[in-house]
Amino acid sequence: MTVTALRGGRAVRGRHDAAARPLRPRSSYVLFLLPGFAAFLVVVVVPFLMNTGVSLTDWQGVGTPAWAGLANYRELLDDSEFWASFRHSLFMVVAMAVVPTALGLVLAAALFDFVAKHFGARTAALLRACFYLPQVLPIAVAGIVWSWILAPDDGTLNDLLRAVGLGSWQQDWLGDPDIALYSVMGVMVWVQLGFPLVVFMAGLQRADPELYEAAELDGAGWWRRFRHITLPQIRPEISVVLLWCTIAALKVFGAVYVLTKGGPGGATDVPSYFSFTTFFEKTQVGYGAAISTVLTAIVLVLALVGLWFQTRAEDAEEGGRA
Repeated sequence: MTVTALRGGRAVRGRHDAAARPLRPRSSYVLFLLPGFAAFLVVVVVPFLMNTGVSLTDWQGVGTPAWAGLANYRELLDDSEFWASFRHSLFMVVAMAVVPTALGLVLAAALFDFVAKHFGARTAALLRACFYLPQVLPIAVAGIVWSWILAPDDGTLNDLLRAVGLGSWQQDWLGDPDIALYSVMGVMVWVQLGFPLVVFMAGLQRADPELYEAAELDGAGWWRRFRHITLPQIRPEISVVLLWCTIAALKVFGAVYVLTKGGPGGATDVPSYFSFTTFFEKTQVGYGAAISTVLTAIVLVLALVGLWFQTRAEDAEEGGRA
């Protein structure tokens, strides 16, 4: 923008610097954050505080709650059923975070570095969509289908084992306390695998293809390219997937509810389902609220620690580049 000014009786023409324009105060941007903050306050913060308040009472859901202080939490520390359900959730972390992340890494690298090159990008995209399909299905639908597959009498899996001459391997997959948890874990691997696969393939899109071409010309095999090129390129995505899937595993509820309802004999019970049954079926509302409060605190601490490590790693990487 050109401006004219008088200097010593002479007209002086100059260009107005854009940097000299008054900037919009940063406080105005807070207005755009208010709707999201209000929704977070109403949907997350207020219910959590209310639940925490209920956890400090002895209440059956009707009548006036009686103040109990920390009695529910002291009882929780000695509750073997809670600790058993928490141990089961650690198995779910393996099934929903560790195994899908490892398999997703290998499959994403194979689709990106091998299938897309030899069979075309459309084939790789089709296979990616097939792996991601379980994420799109409602967990209730997927759970019902798997309950049919794993049924002890006329289930598809037992029929298949019988057809191929492995009838001795037939099991009551969801009714045997010794294997029910592993059966649910297998289903959750199938459900969760598509998420890390899609995230890793998206991360590989920003990888320099010349690195793969140079490594291939130098005689590096697929495994060496995977170790020295793929893994370093998508390290941030690996951290995000592990954190996200671990939190999802600690909160898992729908699959357990549809497949086993925590049974048989509590063999597949997890904290979220244990809180649900304590709250609604046993009508121990205060105790159920204490279980959910502890679970929420664990998830929150895990998320904060994961974000702290991720930020620290990014800062160290930027410092190394500098």
